[in-house]
Amino acid sequence: MKLRNQTAVVTGGARGLGRAYALRLAALGADVAVIDIDLNSAAQFGEKLSAESVTAEIEAMGRRSIGIECDLANREDAFAAIAKAHQALGRIDILINNAGGALTPADRSYPTITPEEDTVFLMDVNYMSTVHCCQAAAKIMKSQSCGSIINISSQSGITTYKQGLLSAYAASKAAVTHYTRYLAAELGPHGIRANCLSPGVMMTARVAAQVAKRGVGTDDEAAQIPLRRFGRVEDCAGVVEFLATDLSQYVTGQVISVCGGAVLTPN
Repeated sequence: MKLRNQTAVVTGGARGLGRAYALRLAALGADVAVIDIDLNSAAQFGEKLSAESVTAEIEAMGRRSIGIECDLANREDAFAAIAKAHQALGRIDILINNAGGALTPADRSYPTITPEEDTVFLMDVNYMSTVHCCQAAAKIMKSQSCGSIINISSQSGITTYKQGLLSAYAASKAAVTHYTRYLAAELGPHGIRANCLSPGVMMTARVAAQVAKRGVGTDDEAAQIPLRRFGRVEDCAGVVEFLATDLSQYVTGQVISVCGGAVLTPN
């Protein structure tokens, strides 16, 4: 129970990796607010929950939880969602910015052909949503003189991916990565740590459903990874546990690549 009496906010927490983060924090004793644009999104890709929602799963573990539907790309709505989570839970000790993803067509994602609307959209859902939540939560954490911010980047945000595929998504995640370093520099004197988790290809229900369509998560790709498999949600949840607890009390401004060895160069 490393996180007993602590509270967490997980964005994009209604399915996949975000759900895994929320459940891991709850298992460690934290009360958890789940923010998502669609709190029922697990059903979209057939992900099976143990209760009617992620918040219900958390409550079944004996923790407090609140679900908040919000488009975090909208600054006003994002600030309101963080305020609602704070009001419901009393404090915010941990913020995990997981919302977003590579949500535009892969076949037009190479750098010379990416439409402007795709770039703007991806910067909004990946980078600006993170900025909004960090800015909203930082004021609360400063008043507490403590906190841990964990921003979710991507393998493609710290290295190139498949000869240029997913370029705008990669740029948005690279922005998240460097923004996190700046957060660490500013917030460290206030007792707040900020780190980045950079997943490789994680075989979530959504990725599994879109392998053929997007060309991400193929058998050939798995064969090139040193550990010879794609990641599972538990692989990232374990690193979140490290970054959210005192196990990492002297770690800030760092990028941890959870990729099975797909990235073997300094971040």
